[in-house]
Amino acid sequence: MFNETCIQAGQRVLREEAEAILALVPSIDDKFARACDLLLHCQGKVILTGVGKSGHIATKIASTLASTGTQSFFVQAGEAAHGDLGMIGQNDVVIAISNSGEGSELKLMIPLLRRRGIPLIAITGKLDSSLAKSADVTLSAHVEKEACPLNLAPTSSSTAELAIGDALAIALLEARGFTERDFALSHPGGALGRKLLVRCGDLMHTGADIPMCASTVTIKEALLEMTAKTLGIVAVVNPEDQTLVGVYTDGDLRRTLEHEFSVKDQLSEVMTYGGITVKAQTLAADALSLMQQKKISAVIVVDDAHKVIGAFNMHDLLRAGLI
Repeated sequence: MFNETCIQAGQRVLREEAEAILALVPSIDDKFARACDLLLHCQGKVILTGVGKSGHIATKIASTLASTGTQSFFVQAGEAAHGDLGMIGQNDVVIAISNSGEGSELKLMIPLLRRRGIPLIAITGKLDSSLAKSADVTLSAHVEKEACPLNLAPTSSSTAELAIGDALAIALLEARGFTERDFALSHPGGALGRKLLVRCGDLMHTGADIPMCASTVTIKEALLEMTAKTLGIVAVVNPEDQTLVGVYTDGDLRRTLEHEFSVKDQLSEVMTYGGITVKAQTLAADALSLMQQKKISAVIVVDDAHKVIGAFNMHDLLRAGLI
């Protein structure tokens, strides 16, 4: 019975909050477009402010805006009157969030913003509130009732505020032509950042760490080089200019053993001529895709003149977080 009650309550909350958000769709009108215009033409930063649960929502919206191309941060409304108002510049735009629109902290802050001529966008559930009347643009986050059965805890109202903030962030993202690469630059530590930013040149082994030899060496000498550099591959190069002739891999070694070659035989008899290569500027994610397609575990990096400049294997991609 207890489990059933919990399930019913959870489903009811999701339905009611979803309905509250859908009810706001008609309010996305010319006022919303004007708010977007103010934010797009902001020469400074977008400052989010609020108190209580609305303050938490404002913090999240500031983070979303910042990660999608709009420079922004959060200023706690209660702290603004104690010095933090100095964080807000003349070229900034302020977005104030309050369900009631009557918080004492905001009432103290708003006249100071007005006096300095700083544009103010309000997101509020009460369109006749002090905040709504003072703002340059007011966006409705009005809900008929909270999902809380007591109609007290901010639930539907805070969800509505968050949804309006997300709508602003995505509208601005699209207006700016914000791309995946732009997003990655704000998230270099995330999976997308690694996928779009890490290049082969960032993770390849270089210099003396490149397993390399000439085709005239013996199989034994090539194996010693492969073992010493631990990449499972040797770049076979022209000794005169270090251009790639071919490769010798652990796969080639297995084939060598199957055909009973002597380790004293010349490498040129068993190596693979040509070989799969990438450039230093190639995205590591693209190199990974190529290696998986060709079923190889290591690859040589060459420059435009086909000179060997590096090498890496699947372990290096793993360490870079691409696998």
